[in-house]
Amino acid sequence: MAEYTRTQVLEEAKKLAEMLANTEEIDRFKQVEAKINENKKVQQLITKIKALQKQAVNFQAYEKQEALKRIEQEIDRLQAEIDDIPVVQEFKETQIVVNDVLQLVSGTIAREVTNNVIKSTGGDLLAGETGSKSQSKSGCGY
Repeated sequence: MAEYTRTQVLEEAKKLAEMLANTEEIDRFKQVEAKINENKKVQQLITKIKALQKQAVNFQAYEKQEALKRIEQEIDRLQAEIDDIPVVQEFKETQIVVNDVLQLVSGTIAREVTNNVIKSTGGDLLAGETGSKSQSKSGCGY
């Protein structure tokens, strides 16, 4: 079995990242993100929210609880308005899909590394135990 250096593994990870960046899911994400950035209504609402968030920080610093509460309610209202815009809903859906793909890839890598360790130590794949565990049972009693 071949051995690899950390540098070689990282180079392969970069290749994998490039492959992922060119998948249909990522391409769709980029298209929808561009629509969001071009959507004047979304951008205006985001600008309003950012300005209100700055006010909220000031009100919090000066312990103006009533004013802070009103600002937070307005931020929530504007956020709900943004969330109701179809392109924003589409963006959130593409984010979920992209995250699912990334989790699938990282989960597959983790599982395959574990399986390879188990196989290479003569362990039990079904039990999920490496061979070193069964060898240690007959050792010095530790």
